Amino acid sequence: MTTGVSTLIETETARFAGHIPPSVRAFAVRLGERAEGGALGVIFYGSALRTADLEGLLDFYVVVGHLRDWGLGPLLRTANGLLPPHVEYVEETCEGHVLRAKVAVMEAAQFAALVRPGSLNTTIWARFSQPVALIWSRDEEARQRLTLLLAQAVTSAAGWAYALGPVTGAARDFWRNLYGHTYRAELRVERHASRASDIVEAGGERYERLLVAAWDDLGLPFGWTDEGLMTKTGVAPAAFSGWSLRQALGKPLNIARLVKAAFTFENGAAYLAWKIERHSGVRLGLSPWQKRHPVLAGPVILWRLWRNGTVR
Repeated sequence: MTTGVSTLIETETARFAGHIPPSVRAFAVRLGERAEGGALGVIFYGSALRTADLEGLLDFYVVVGHLRDWGLGPLLRTANGLLPPHVEYVEETCEGHVLRAKVAVMEAAQFAALVRPGSLNTTIWARFSQPVALIWSRDEEARQRLTLLLAQAVTSAAGWAYALGPVTGAARDFWRNLYGHTYRAELRVERHASRASDIVEAGGERYERLLVAAWDDLGLPFGWTDEGLMTKTGVAPAAFSGWSLRQALGKPLNIARLVKAAFTFENGAAYLAWKIERHSGVRLGLSPWQKRHPVLAGPVILWRLWRNGTVR
């Protein structure tokens, strides 16, 4: 990879990081330090990055050298080695604010494999081709390594946009089409078309700059029409082939991760209780046993919610 995309990503993540509220930055520092030197960095992403809404759920990715660095036992390490990432619900009081976050943890080697265009799992490179902020890193070497991995995610996404997109269109058309494909390959409650369009529109000119840089980095042939539209003048290389296989595997992989999460999502019961209270105003008083065994306690909790009319 040449330096076009990585330079843009380095500038962008630094710009985003400069606008992060101090409480969110403090949260990220605590997550990074939890691994006691084993974390490379903490990436902040998702709707809270775009809207600065601290009342909802924050999204963090912690990239570690090894899952042992996060204190996971052999069983959890095996499960998350097969179906990354490991996911937790974490609450912290930072700078006087109670913040709640979904924290995903993944080994650097796993992350590197999943942002490659050849990965059968499209979720990671698609997610990290969107705006993110690298708000904590262990040292300069780790920061540069993660910046290159984020740039690789963008380059992979842009290559697939070339392979799947129209022959001619605005840069945003290529990205909308790409995200439409990735959302159709996943289990989603949102309407694919509107979700893809909303993400691209929120990114402004970012997506055009990155598409041009990525296609240049990849050596993909393209030109411009008199109307200022981008037009493909060749075909995508073999690395960007086989979308039908990824489409077929997407939902089964999502289901497998959901099943795994049902048994391994740490503090999942607390997350569920907060979610229910936020949307219904009903506070669930969970016993210690229910917090430790959310899967077994689930039917009892659901029955209580049905009885009081919260769920129908």
